[in-house]
Amino acid sequence: MASTTRRLPIGAEYREGAGTHFRVWAPAARAVDVVFEGAGAPAPLQHEGDGYFSGWAAQARPGTRYRFRLDGQEAFPDPASRWQPEGPHGPSEVVALAAYDWKDSGWRGLAPRGQVLYEMHIGTFTQEGTYAAAERHLAFLQDLGITVLELMPLNEFNGPFGWGYDGVNLFAPTRLYGTPDELRHFVDAAHGLGLGVILDVVYNHFGPSGNYLSRFSPHYASSRYGNEWGDAINFDGEHSAPVREFFACNGAYWVDEFHFDGLRIDATQCLFDAGPTHIVAEIAQRTRAAAPGRGLYITAENEPQHAELVRPVEQGGHGLDALWNDDFHHSATVAATGACEAYYTETRGTPQELISALKWGFLYQGQFYAWQKKRRGHPALDLPAHHFVQFLQNHDQVANSARGQRLHELTTPGRLRALTALMLLAPCTPLLFQGQEFAASAPFLYFAHHEPELNVLIRKGRHEFMAQFPNIASKDGGKLLAKPDDGQTFLLCKLDHAERERNAHVVRLHRDLLRLRREDPVFAAQDSRRMHGAVLGAEAFLLRFFGADGGDRLLLVNLGATLPLLPMPEPLLAPPAGMRWQLLWHSEDPRYGGNGMSEIDGEHSWRLPAHALAVLEPHPLEDADG
Repeated sequence: MASTTRRLPIGAEYREGAGTHFRVWAPAARAVDVVFEGAGAPAPLQHEGDGYFSGWAAQARPGTRYRFRLDGQEAFPDPASRWQPEGPHGPSEVVALAAYDWKDSGWRGLAPRGQVLYEMHIGTFTQEGTYAAAERHLAFLQDLGITVLELMPLNEFNGPFGWGYDGVNLFAPTRLYGTPDELRHFVDAAHGLGLGVILDVVYNHFGPSGNYLSRFSPHYASSRYGNEWGDAINFDGEHSAPVREFFACNGAYWVDEFHFDGLRIDATQCLFDAGPTHIVAEIAQRTRAAAPGRGLYITAENEPQHAELVRPVEQGGHGLDALWNDDFHHSATVAATGACEAYYTETRGTPQELISALKWGFLYQGQFYAWQKKRRGHPALDLPAHHFVQFLQNHDQVANSARGQRLHELTTPGRLRALTALMLLAPCTPLLFQGQEFAASAPFLYFAHHEPELNVLIRKGRHEFMAQFPNIASKDGGKLLAKPDDGQTFLLCKLDHAERERNAHVVRLHRDLLRLRREDPVFAAQDSRRMHGAVLGAEAFLLRFFGADGGDRLLLVNLGATLPLLPMPEPLLAPPAGMRWQLLWHSEDPRYGGNGMSEIDGEHSWRLPAHALAVLEPHPLEDADG
């Protein structure tokens, strides 16, 4: 008998010369057979106990398509299928586990500091919507200054297009973007250019169509907790151990078999677990163990802002590297647009909010949050800045508007340049959303296509969610929402990379800022403890970065009208001894589409230009007695 040493606890695993070993957890069944497409007799599996069935099929080789038949009746795709070439309702396919020839043996992974993230949806990043097409743009992103690609979910989901958050086959990369080996080639090519790649994973629910797990076991779902996206996952109830294992080994699978450099875990507040080791911590531990000697980067979305997710396990945390910071986004968006409705009502975009978000991370760390009528956030004042992922755009926030417009369409060019510089030079970890770097004209809308009855429900649900914005709740505003299941909605979101040339000044802005962030020792330090801020006016503020040996940096930000500074009773404006401030960089450079800027540190008064950001550095006084 061939060895049954397996890479995953369940699924189909081919062994050269022996065939394929099948294993499935199906406590709802008394008998399980593997049935093959085309020809070949079914292969009965043996019951191991505890609901597991397993066995060998010598005739099953890479390319063989199969299903699991339960109790001699209906047959369903493999819950741990590695490939669904016909989609989630079709048969699973046996794959060769070690056929790809990796070239990244020298790649050592990622560190928790020093990263610049880039969120990408493979289906809309290019007109072709494939891994191969996206791969052709990797060199541009590396040259821009990106260090980590964050891919929106790739697990198989129902329909011809979608965001990926309705996944139902968590181990099968979707057939829509290419083959599994084409995904491997994409990751391999990224590593060859020095780019890391992490994957957005969804462990809080399954999609509404194509999920057959309940046919194998009723214990995948839990009724103990409420979940806005459907049934919660059973991480702590009866028979939850195989469920936990299913999810905990999924992250490790993407790292082991596809060489991903980590994860972005979606909506962790909906991973409910009252057990001694939280499932998020277990997922992180198992994922890191899959890459010995290689640094992994694991981030999470957590709307209630539970700071303990990024604290070490030995301090009661979950051991992640970073959390998305919606508070900064909300405050910056209000500062840019003036609109503070719906979930933006808890921020006003004031200078002090922006200073606090950049200094301390979350704005809400336990205060009452009126929009939700409860306290929000946990204390995070002790966390270093790199634990917070800051952004001006991401997939959710761009799509959560009537037209899916990018921020450059909603604010002035000057404000956008200033806020872009603020985000990219601040100590926190920055994230760009695809196309942001060249002011893409393509919107990003919510799109998903299922069966007709589901499409109707999704349209209704989307409208109800978006009606929290008064303009969308109005008669005219509601008509602006695109139909998620309309193929044109999907096509509108595809990027036109020719806009890089047409908007070269925007690309130049991002490239120069990322170079300054990377090469300037004060900004590269990402040390918020040596950064302090002060409010200078209704829409103006400063950030003072204290460097070594007087090598300080002063950021002056003015999102309002031109502001003269006289008097100037603010010590953070004072230069180091024997120095005066001079411009190092500014957002009004004509190379970025600006109108120029004179030196700000005048002899008797200062003048802050409207809608601009300036970086000042100290220079020796020509006359020390002056």
